[in-house]
Formats: sequence, C-alpha cells, structure tokens
Amino acid sequence: MGMGKRARRTLGETAASIVLGAGLAVFAAAPTWAQDLMGQPTPGGIDLQPAASPLKHDAIAFHNGLLVVITAITLLVLGLLAWIVFRYNKKANPTPARWSHNTTIEIIWTVMPVLILAGISLFSFRLLFAYHDMPTPDLTVKVTGNQWNWAYEYPDQGVAEYISNMLPEDEAKARGVPYRLAATEPMVVPVGKTVQLVITASDVIHAVALPAFGLKTDAVPGRINTTWFKAERTGVFYGQCSELCGVDHAFMPIEIRVVTQAQFEQWLASKGGSMTPKAAEPAPTAAAPAAPAETPAAATPEAAAAAPAGAPGAQPVPAAAPAAPAAQ
Repeated sequence: MGMGKRARRTLGETAASIVLGAGLAVFAAAPTWAQDLMGQPTPGGIDLQPAASPLKHDAIAFHNGLLVVITAITLLVLGLLAWIVFRYNKKANPTPARWSHNTTIEIIWTVMPVLILAGISLFSFRLLFAYHDMPTPDLTVKVTGNQWNWAYEYPDQGVAEYISNMLPEDEAKARGVPYRLAATEPMVVPVGKTVQLVITASDVIHAVALPAFGLKTDAVPGRINTTWFKAERTGVFYGQCSELCGVDHAFMPIEIRVVTQAQFEQWLASKGGSMTPKAAEPAPTAAAPAAPAETPAAATPEAAAAAPAGAPGAQPVPAAAPAAPAAQ
C-alpha cells in the first residue's frame, strides 16, 4: 500500500507553503540589503558587509558561488532522503530488496564529491593567491597589537608610532559615530593606493580584522605577518581585534579613514611626516692617520758629525769604550 492521496496532497501543500514563505522572506529582506551600511555592521543585516576593496569583491564572489553549491548538495541529499523515506517505507515496500551492492552508484557517489571539491579548490586557490601576491605597495603601515590598543607607524613617511584606543562612549555619542568601533587615532590612508600592513604584537596574539576590506590577519609576538588592501572609495571603515586576547578584547577597535591624496599629505604634515622619504645621513668618514713625525737632522750620527760644533741641536757622539784586555 502506498501513501494515501490526502497525505500526499498535505505534504505537497506544506512544501509549497515553505517555498512561498521563503520567497516572501527574500523579497521582504531586499530593502534591508539595499540599506547596508558601508564600513560598519548593519542592524538587522543578513548579508556580508559591502565590499570596498578588490580582495573583498573576490571573497564575496567566492562565498556566493560556494553557497549555491552547498544549497544544491543539501537539496539533493534532502530529496534523496525524502524519496527513500516515502518510497521504501514498510507500507509502500513490504518486501525489501535483497541486493546489497551497486557498482554504478558507488562509483558515482565517490567520483562526484571529488570533482566538486576539485572545482571548488580552483576558485579557492585563486583567491588565496590574490591575497598572497601583493602588488608593489604605495604605502607601508606597521601595525602592533597591544593589550588593549593598536599602535600605527608609517616608517617610509617618517611618522612615529602612535597609539589608537577606543573612543569613550560620551565622545562617540557626541560625534555620532559607533561606540566600540570608533577610535581615538585612526589609521589614515589615501584612496586608490596599495597599502601594505606589516603586523605584529607586543604581548599576546591579536588579529587585525576589517570586513569591508576583507582583512583577517593574526598579530603574533616575535613574528611579522603581512597583508594588503586597496581602498576603492573614501570614507571611514571599522574593524576589531578578532582573536581572544584578554579581559578587554572587546575594546580594541580598528578605524581606517580613507581620504584623498591631498588630505593624506596634510595629515602626514600634521604628524611631522612627509611623502618624500628622508635621505639617509652619510656615514662619518674615518679620520686619515697622522703622518709620522720627521726625524730631526741631528738625530743620526752622520748628521751630528757633519753639523758645526756650535750649531744648536748638534750633540757630540760619545767615543766607543776601549776593549777589555784579554785574559792572561
């Protein structure tokens, strides 16, 4: 006996309701997607932060493509399970089959996952190479994680290390910026330039994470990690430490302010730096060895003998001592 018509109809209506509800949810959420905030979390958002760098665009494309693959596999497995449950239950199939192996099916469910993973790996490695193969940087910023703040330094522009702490709540409200994301001293970079981050830590492991640029790199004491980004637009972008680093881990915001080239040069000047790297001072040359003092003319026996008796500096040469008589 198979499943009754009423049961099948009820199952079909339930599945249709689920599909319809999912579709309505997608359309209802569309305005939320359209209102995503740039560079910071969106309240009630259900998608990734909008991209503001090429790396993040590539990461989002990989994520969305992988989501399609995952969804297809999930629906396939769910469909197979439902088919087996309703087609081969005890009522629908009272006499079970006696076979235990099927070579064709076993080959399919072994080869297909391998092909799927190989296909995914091609796009995954391409994204990894994009992160690894950094273009020639236009700017280098040294980032040091401390408990519990960040230190930034611009070695090529002569900007000494400065500390960036979390902006207090009252100041954040007064400025209209997000509390626990805004910082007292942001990192400032020019738009459209390749920025290299040289990342380390002074005490424990931290992590530099800024979603809009696709950044997520650990800061490890005694080790240097590098990453890069290229901001596509001006604005303020927020991130946080994403590695548990102690009691105040939640109070280590990262604020990157992307400005025009002219504004960046003005900021450098305010910090005592310059776009022109300072020329290295020449090393001091070693002093030439002093020439040996000339020997006075009267210092030699010949000169002393040739000098007049009354000449100053002429010294008489003492006569040689007589030889001792030979022993008898």
